[in-house]
Amino acid sequence: MEYLSGIVERITYCNEQTGFSVIKIKSKGFADLVTVVGNLATVNVGSVLRVKGEWKFDSKYGKQFSAVDYRETVPATLAGIEKYLGSGLIKGIGPVYARRIVKHFKEDTLRVIEESADYLINVEGIGPKRVEMVKKAWREQKEIKNVMIFLQSHGVSAAYAVKIFKTYGNKSIEIVRNNPYRLADDIWGIGFKTADKIAQQLGFAKNSYERCRSGIIYVLNQLANDGHCFARREQLITEAVKVLELEESRINFTLEKMAEEKSIILDEKDAIYLPPFFFSETGTAKRIREIIAGQGALFRGNVDSLVTKLQREFNIKYDQIQLEAIKMAVSSKFVVLTGGPGTGKTTTILAIIRIFQKMGKRVLLAAPTGRAAKKMSETTGMEAKTIHRLLEYNPPGGYQKNAENPLKCDVLIIDEASMIDIILMYNLLKAVPDEAAVILVGDVDQLPSVGAGNVLKDIIDSDTVNVIELKRIFRQAMGSAIITNAHRINKGQMPVLKGRKNSDFFFIEEEDPNKIAETIKLLCTQRLPAYYKVNPVEDIQVLCPMQRGEIGAQNLNLLLQEGLNSGNISIKYGGTVFRLHDKVMQVKNNYEKNVFNGDIGIISKIDPEERKLTIRFDGNEVDYDASELDEVVLAYATTVHKSQGSEYQIVVAPIAMQHYIMLQRNLLYTCVTRAKKVMVLVGTKKAIGIAVSNNSISQRNTLLAKRLSDTPGIGFDAGL
Repeated sequence: MEYLSGIVERITYCNEQTGFSVIKIKSKGFADLVTVVGNLATVNVGSVLRVKGEWKFDSKYGKQFSAVDYRETVPATLAGIEKYLGSGLIKGIGPVYARRIVKHFKEDTLRVIEESADYLINVEGIGPKRVEMVKKAWREQKEIKNVMIFLQSHGVSAAYAVKIFKTYGNKSIEIVRNNPYRLADDIWGIGFKTADKIAQQLGFAKNSYERCRSGIIYVLNQLANDGHCFARREQLITEAVKVLELEESRINFTLEKMAEEKSIILDEKDAIYLPPFFFSETGTAKRIREIIAGQGALFRGNVDSLVTKLQREFNIKYDQIQLEAIKMAVSSKFVVLTGGPGTGKTTTILAIIRIFQKMGKRVLLAAPTGRAAKKMSETTGMEAKTIHRLLEYNPPGGYQKNAENPLKCDVLIIDEASMIDIILMYNLLKAVPDEAAVILVGDVDQLPSVGAGNVLKDIIDSDTVNVIELKRIFRQAMGSAIITNAHRINKGQMPVLKGRKNSDFFFIEEEDPNKIAETIKLLCTQRLPAYYKVNPVEDIQVLCPMQRGEIGAQNLNLLLQEGLNSGNISIKYGGTVFRLHDKVMQVKNNYEKNVFNGDIGIISKIDPEERKLTIRFDGNEVDYDASELDEVVLAYATTVHKSQGSEYQIVVAPIAMQHYIMLQRNLLYTCVTRAKKVMVLVGTKKAIGIAVSNNSISQRNTLLAKRLSDTPGIGFDAGL
């Protein structure tokens, strides 16, 4: 091993998740800047480093110094101090203030900040508020350095170290030493594997109870991420043996102990649940039965006369299918209205709302996402809220609307119900009074919820609630190739790919992934905005089957950002540059900020000095510190899964053999039904054909349908 000393001049790349960085340092004896690579994520521009490692030659990037360890000292030169302070290390000091402070205090700068920070008030532009901010940030960065050194010596990346410090503060080292597996439970983004690496370095035994327990919870959470509410015992043991590399007997022993302490629940002998999923599934079934049994909003009079009045008042004629649907909906306590695009769901729901209003009933509307709620408001002319806002979620107290403080309504109508996972459904139904009626509206042929469960399908399959399926496509919808092709796909037929001049559905054949990516970039930045006179950022959405690959959402985002937003006001986080006016998506439920997984917004402000940005979500301005940007991704392109509940004026989608593993009928159907005005597929007929013919929907481990059907018949099914 050799040693290299120098000043950090530039940080070329930093992966916030792994800590891997590429930096350039100025070192005595070298005419050019030296490239250093390794786990250097805590390093700042201007830092003076002594790096331990070895020289390597990279075939693409040339000679590099590969670091295995480093020590940092404070910079000695004025230029170094300025770079150090202006690197974003201390909140409240960016490049501009760093220059002013160093100019004022010269070589005493760091000593002043350390010992007499109140003197910063003498620097031009710095007021009492900023002085306090700098003092707090300097104190925190000193504390976090100690935590960083401890954690990094045990293989933890800088990004995770920051999260650990934010969660546990000065107790970080103590907590991690005592039980590093707590990290996997407490900190979003840190999984069992990361916690396990730390534990191994700290000397935890491979067969320790803490490790086995954490590994089993990890496997159950991974299954929940795949949509399962529980694991079959054999399935869980097989996966846990792989993850933990231990014998089955040790896993079985741990399961029994976890069941005793109630950290898992064993149900029907073979089903093993994490408690939130068990109580949500059993609770959902119980609440549906209680609502059906309750008295209240049912209409028991002559619906025909009310419908006749409605038709006269709004100059509309409902056909026989809609009349049957309306009658059933207003005379049922719990009903599902399902059907594909163009089958009249919106018109039918409007009639149901108006009849209930004429009865003097209080009607509430909601949907799982902000976009779906907004669409519902536009089509009904009534206020519709997201389910979280309807339930008045307020951390840390949770949902303010619940069994003790129920919703004030006689009728609750929920749109895009296929998106609702089991935990959200339970929290929603807890807040519904027994006397209210519930109407779930959705398209059961779309992709199931991102979260665990298959709630809408399970409710329908249980044969215990009233189900109305609208199948007829109305004449006005037949003129749309988007709608007719969506129904063809859903029936297992190839969509009609030959576009007409005034069509709303187009197919561009291209096999080469690079050319597909370039075609999509050209469509979104030039051809479609010019022809349809739309805003390319707000009105065009690229939907991808997958995140990764040349024609995955990640790569297309970089291409589209380059083509649509080349502004230079930005903040860099990990490998992503976030620019002013970028389109972004929240990828984690953040109850404190009141933004949720899948919400799309526009970056409206960036403050490089403070390392902050503001995102506008449907008119609401939400502030983010740079350290919180792991919750946000660029959203010029996103996955089909993330698009559920949303409609876009124009959708462009790559469908190619590179997506083979994801080519399924319900994915293509969901993708096409997101387009409101224009749908453009770019790819190959072969890939489209595979998607259309692949109707093997992966089964999810759920028992909701069984729990509902175990109760004697409480409804009937009507296929209309």
